[in-house]
Amino acid sequence: MVKHIVMWRLKDYALGRDKAANARLVKSELEALRGKIPGMLAIEVGIDFSATESSADVVLYSEFESRAALDAYHTHPAHEAVKSLVGEVRSDRCLVDYETQGNAD
Repeated sequence: MVKHIVMWRLKDYALGRDKAANARLVKSELEALRGKIPGMLAIEVGIDFSATESSADVVLYSEFESRAALDAYHTHPAHEAVKSLVGEVRSDRCLVDYETQGNAD
């Protein structure tokens, strides 16, 4: 199994919306990918409430059957549309992809 975790800091204002509105939109659009991406086993999106200097604003946690499924996700048209939106509203991005053996981390 492959776990794909991405954290974004968002711009204070982008696409006519403030950071909070864009965070909700990004969350909604990412969660709408559930069931549309072959090989995606799980997806969870959270919005930070701590608002510290070291916090990201939005986090994506997702699981895939394999590296090949993750690779296919990256180029899937539904993901490409969300990626375009996120690219417009984010200021920073941090990413971790890693493999596990079933449920054992």
